Amino acid sequence: MCLGTRTLRTTFPMMPIFRTQAALVTSLPWQPRSLRYRTDLGVRGPVDSTLGLTRLPRPWGSRATMPSETLWEIAKAEVEKRGSNGSEGDGVEIGEKSVFFIGSKNGGKTTIILRCLDRDEPPKPTLALEYTYGRRAKGHNVPKDIAHFWELGGGTSLLDLISIPITSDTLRTFSIVLVLDLSKPNDLWPTMENLLQATKLHVDKMMMKLGKTNSKAASEMRQKMWSNMQKDHPDRELIDPFPIPLVIIGSKYDIFQDFDSEKRKVICKTLRFVAHYYGASLMFTSKSEALLLKIRGVINQLAFGIDKSKSICVDQNKPLFITAGLDSLSHIGSPPVPDNDIGKLHAHSPMELWKKVYGKLFPPKSTNTLKDVKDPAKDPQYAESEVDEMRIQKDQICSVKKKYHHIIVRSLVHILET
Repeated sequence: MCLGTRTLRTTFPMMPIFRTQAALVTSLPWQPRSLRYRTDLGVRGPVDSTLGLTRLPRPWGSRATMPSETLWEIAKAEVEKRGSNGSEGDGVEIGEKSVFFIGSKNGGKTTIILRCLDRDEPPKPTLALEYTYGRRAKGHNVPKDIAHFWELGGGTSLLDLISIPITSDTLRTFSIVLVLDLSKPNDLWPTMENLLQATKLHVDKMMMKLGKTNSKAASEMRQKMWSNMQKDHPDRELIDPFPIPLVIIGSKYDIFQDFDSEKRKVICKTLRFVAHYYGASLMFTSKSEALLLKIRGVINQLAFGIDKSKSICVDQNKPLFITAGLDSLSHIGSPPVPDNDIGKLHAHSPMELWKKVYGKLFPPKSTNTLKDVKDPAKDPQYAESEVDEMRIQKDQICSVKKKYHHIIVRSLVHILET
């Protein structure tokens, strides 16, 4: 019997054996005691616990017939079928979703992911771009929903990596979770602005690319951008929804709640405006189990399509929890600055005005974020003697080549000049 390019032989030379999609199938007319029923592979039929062979009912008549496809051909056909179904843009719900965590360095992204996946393990620093996944059972004999979790490390220093997980093929399944460290208000706006701008720019490019190959799917995504905003909402003409679902999480609320009330007011109003402008949900969290459970519910809604919460809390003395579309500019109010100072702030847009007001109270630090990023190749926890030795040799060769390159260039220049 052929499996890919290898041939497997059994101890039953008289037993006709043929191939199926999920397991090796025998056409035994009888059922020995060692056979049991198995459903975990998605194929119903008796299974030999010693050989791992599944016998299905004969759909081809009284005599067994040998299918012509190999396992590889069947799997390839299934992948092509899924791809064609997912690219038609017919409104069918996609069974796999992706959640991309971006945000402040050491802001608690990993902790939130582990809590959502019920993993009781200490969080480790994220190295560049990391991936994990979770599954959720929907019922008996029903394929499980799969959620892909991506996490970008390094704060705003690795923006180029955003393009790796988000492509025109995966765009329809993605949601963004922006985690901001409330305990560092001076870094909050630059981190938020840089990450959202870079992500939006890339998503817009992928949206245009998708529109060229599947205009119907791209059109559906543009319509879905406005799904959280009621048609009669008074701010509908004043906002610019993010192209894919966005959730903004303020972490370390336990530290933030001890801030001066005026500072808390500015931060809360600013984040409410940004979230409302982008059509995003906004919520605060900490190590509190109750707050983490709320966040888990929101992430589950993004990852598995569970009904989202309709609750809302806009009290600046409590952890904010505002679902997308439930806030308004009239409730948020004007930027927290004296009326006589507003005229002195020249801004071309409401977003720019809020930025200037926020920066007046929390001026961004003029430090280069790239300096804080350590080279993972020199991190002791990833040391491998053989690989490191080869890396040293390669660096030495490159250094010699670079040196002779400059010598040759200078010689050629001298020849040309003379």
